Amino acid sequence: MYQPVINSIIYSALGIAILIVAFVLVEVLTPRHNIRKEILENKNMALAVLAGCFMLSVAIIIASAIH
Repeated sequence: MYQPVINSIIYSALGIAILIVAFVLVEVLTPRHNIRKEILENKNMALAVLAGCFMLSVAIIIASAIH
């Protein structure tokens, strides 16, 4: 009875970890542009939307791969 809940928690943690790694990888691959600084300090709304779409698309890919 608890196995599906445990599996769900494990897969959720794995998906979140992969999503964080993907975001950090994008940060590392674009050294001239600091995404966090650009969004938080310069209030770049276009970059925020782009980062949100990136996170959503990677999340969909991870969910499909895990499922």
